Amino acid sequence: MEPKKVTKSEPSKKPLRGKVVSTKMKDTIVVAIDRFIKHPKYDKYFKVTKRFKAHDAGNTKKEGELVSIVECRPISKDKHFTVV
Repeated sequence: MEPKKVTKSEPSKKPLRGKVVSTKMKDTIVVAIDRFIKHPKYDKYFKVTKRFKAHDAGNTKKEGELVSIVECRPISKDKHFTVV
């Protein structure tokens, strides 16, 4: 009997869509992602904003643009997304 080979399936990298809020760094943009969360007790929706640093080779994006980012390998201490 041969042992079964186990292959790891990479989790799907869901693209996140957000607005560019800063382009002041070289080859890096800051993208703000807004989501609405429902409070479990009070059943009220509120907005939660999360900011991600993403790699933008060539600084092609401008502030205010809507962009899609996807997770990638760590590029630096804070940067682990890239612009699609």
